[in-house]
Amino acid sequence: MIKIWRHRLNFVRMRSATLRWIMVGCSVIIAFILIAQLYWLKQVYNLEQQQFHSNVLASVRGLFNEMDIEDESKQIKQVVEAVDPNTYIVRLASLPQQDTLVHYLNDQFEAFKVWTDCDVAIYSKKKQSLLYEYYLPAAASRFPQVSNASLPVFHKEYDYLLLHFPHRSKYIIQEMLFWIVTAVLLLLVLIGLSISMLYLYRQKFLNELQKDFVNNFTHEFKTPLAVMKIASDVLIQPGIENKPERLLKYGNVIKEQTEHLQHQVERLLKTATVESDRLLIRKEPCQLNELIENALGQIEPFISSRAARVDFVPDENEPVIYADRSQLQLVIINLVENAIKYCSNQPHIIIELRNGDADFYSILVKDNGIGIEEKNIRFLFKKFYRVPTGNVHNVNGFGLGLNFVKKVIDAHNGKISIHSVMGIGTEFKIQLPKK
Repeated sequence: MIKIWRHRLNFVRMRSATLRWIMVGCSVIIAFILIAQLYWLKQVYNLEQQQFHSNVLASVRGLFNEMDIEDESKQIKQVVEAVDPNTYIVRLASLPQQDTLVHYLNDQFEAFKVWTDCDVAIYSKKKQSLLYEYYLPAAASRFPQVSNASLPVFHKEYDYLLLHFPHRSKYIIQEMLFWIVTAVLLLLVLIGLSISMLYLYRQKFLNELQKDFVNNFTHEFKTPLAVMKIASDVLIQPGIENKPERLLKYGNVIKEQTEHLQHQVERLLKTATVESDRLLIRKEPCQLNELIENALGQIEPFISSRAARVDFVPDENEPVIYADRSQLQLVIINLVENAIKYCSNQPHIIIELRNGDADFYSILVKDNGIGIEEKNIRFLFKKFYRVPTGNVHNVNGFGLGLNFVKKVIDAHNGKISIHSVMGIGTEFKIQLPKK
């Protein structure tokens, strides 16, 4: 039975590890796709910028051909200077008429698909100023006119045509609208996929917890019920009334198992009532020495049945705190029971009560158990979590005890910490406020 359970535990761990690696792999792939998408959008934007620049140069070349103002000794790139991405200076051999310039320029922009508005101006070398300015709207422009915009003056030793595109960036983005929408849709799909994967992983995790809880529940209740059935079969045998020692023995067995089941049911019900992160408590003055002694008295039969040794070192000053007496007693009972369960040899538990500082009293519960690995400590207070027990195979429970302990300490505005060394033992330190 132990081998089967160990094999199942290893299988569950291996499956969970595989699922985690799949999640990590999918996350890396999604991140890579997002980075590639952003890089691709940037490349498309750069290509659109280059295309716009090429279209402007082609429009200027067409303008020169139509108006016969080109200097044949120079190529188009030599007479066009891009001052900035939005502004071009075109060297002119002669000054054209405004109406003629605007007419041909508008035709060339449409022919070479420069479909955005433009501020046009002519600079005179002789006058060292702009002769005239004109706003040339695009036929399909979606942007507001800026005909009153003040154009910069670049003082040159030649006449030039100034072309300023105030909405160039918006125009390029508009040209990329299809790709942007596609990228946004892909991003939304990836986000939805990521959320779905996280949800499925969480559901898978909760399903595993549920299965483990059901298995623990079945195992925890099956053994006492089987023992009680055997004891009851003995008690109904003919002539058993003539054997008082057997009656007493098996009556005590049924009593012990009934108390054990009652204790487990009470623990389940108490935990089930705690749905929020904060537990409702009823504080009253509590003498800590007495509280701990009463808690140990309640589990004395369990301590004796395991041949455990529990040493309590009280505080001579008889400290008193305001706390929920019954809840704190359950905390001590849980910690002592766990210390006894997770011990492969003769259990030895030491409970110390210390006056830690001006604000807190400290309760230390030390054991000589198998210890807890560092990687498991951060999960100890999670509901249904149970530490793998290694070579100790008689540990029963639901994984609810330490979760309940943490909630009780939090409700008292206290602190709980764990220090453990594998093969040496574990120490739980509880700090409770004095007021």
